[in-house]
Amino acid sequence: MKSNHSLQLNRRQFLLSSALTAGGIISTNLISKSRVFAQAPAIITSDKMRPGIPYGIATGDISDDSVIIWSRSDRPAKMIVEYSTSESFRNVQRVFGPNALENSDFTARLNLKKLPPDQQIFYRVIFQDLDDNNTYSVPVNGTFRTAPISSRDIFFVWGGDTAGQGWGINPDFGGMKIYETMRKLNPDFFIHCGDTIYADGPIGSEVKLDDGTIWKNITTEEKSKVAETLKEFRGNYQYNLLDENVRRFNAQIPTLAQWDDHETTNNWYPGEVLLNDERYQVKNVSLLAERARQAFLEYMPITYTTDNPDKTRIYRSFKYGPLLDIFMLDERTYRGPNTPNNQPVPSKTTEFLSRKQLQWLKRQLLLSKATWKVISSDMPLGLIVKDGDTDFEAWANGNGPALGRELELADLLRFIKNKQIKNVVWITADVHYAAAHYYDSNKALFTDFKPFWEFVAGPLNSGTFGPNQLENTFGPQLIFQSLPPETKPNRPPSEGLQFFGGVKINGNTKVMTVTLRNLIGETVYSVDLPPEK
Repeated sequence: MKSNHSLQLNRRQFLLSSALTAGGIISTNLISKSRVFAQAPAIITSDKMRPGIPYGIATGDISDDSVIIWSRSDRPAKMIVEYSTSESFRNVQRVFGPNALENSDFTARLNLKKLPPDQQIFYRVIFQDLDDNNTYSVPVNGTFRTAPISSRDIFFVWGGDTAGQGWGINPDFGGMKIYETMRKLNPDFFIHCGDTIYADGPIGSEVKLDDGTIWKNITTEEKSKVAETLKEFRGNYQYNLLDENVRRFNAQIPTLAQWDDHETTNNWYPGEVLLNDERYQVKNVSLLAERARQAFLEYMPITYTTDNPDKTRIYRSFKYGPLLDIFMLDERTYRGPNTPNNQPVPSKTTEFLSRKQLQWLKRQLLLSKATWKVISSDMPLGLIVKDGDTDFEAWANGNGPALGRELELADLLRFIKNKQIKNVVWITADVHYAAAHYYDSNKALFTDFKPFWEFVAGPLNSGTFGPNQLENTFGPQLIFQSLPPETKPNRPPSEGLQFFGGVKINGNTKVMTVTLRNLIGETVYSVDLPPEK
């Protein structure tokens, strides 16, 4: 077995060679398992004659025997994936995927199945021109490791909030550098906790910083205004993929993605009407959300039912060996309206997850045999996030007993306690700083729950804000926060106040070590959590 150091070197060498390969001309007469890929090489006088792969490749929704492979062509083309357990692609396997067509914005995904567990897989994506079957794209290479079926060390990273508040891709700064920082740590996978784009956040060419210097953004037509059309929502995802750090990261690190509000518009909820935002010609938020959902499903590497996308659930769970189960929530699709959130009894207006999703989560937690259960929430539990002067955007509604949406959370926490479900940890993003909270039932107004931890991380190349106020309903204790209270709002990435989280589970001791890290990967907080037996 290769050492971790050796594996990291090989991965770096592999990705470097991949980048070099993608820049050159390859023969279309590819051989695999002694079969000819194309009977005769096409006559290519220019790379412009080939299908292009402008936004790279990505993987997601990984398991011990399968993974979603995603890419996008620049024209109608058939997706082809070749993969091997060898960097040299010895004994390569080939799978023909779907056609990338205009109705999906030429995106395509393949659920690669029957993979060996706990194995480093090397793959390449090729597109075959539908108008000329002898013409193929230059391949783009990537790698990933399947989940284990036995105990071993696990390490993953998480964060949220990418390219918000006008802070886009600045080549002079080095682009979205935090993605390269995370990649260099060689995590098994990445959880994006939402705000994968800022569809409501146009990006201008320049921003004047406090010291008088200029932050310069790459700009595009679709990012020059708020997204309203399907093309503009798609363009927001394309914008992030212009960054070479993001593309390099996506080629190597599988992503588990969920969404929050900015994939559509700020603080949205179903049925909302935008009465006071003159930037929007389309006022019906449910219509905006329909387009936003389609673009999210097209551009994120998740399991996606193309024949009926409305049945594609954004909430889902993943088993990652005997030590870890992951539960990805959707706190946007089914919520009631943002209100003062002080209703004394449950109703449709107090729903946040929905009854169906809550029952699903309870059932999945009850069935889980994993040592650790990580719940990825796109919004924090005890931090107050307001929507205007009187309404609330998240679970919390201020100090006091459980009311409104908190009734749903209280029901879940009570269930976890009564069913004696052990080792539940929450991770989240949304508030644009990093924090560690310990929820102590001895210091709470609602006390019928097992104490637990919540960890907050972000932003990923967005403005830094915070810190937010904690309420006392569930007794959260502030253990760490990355910003002092007097921090000026909307700090640029160049100030270094960008944060992501890391979780390592020791395969022998089963101890979970949670770290919060800054832009350059320095650990600003760390805690070891021994498992409850």
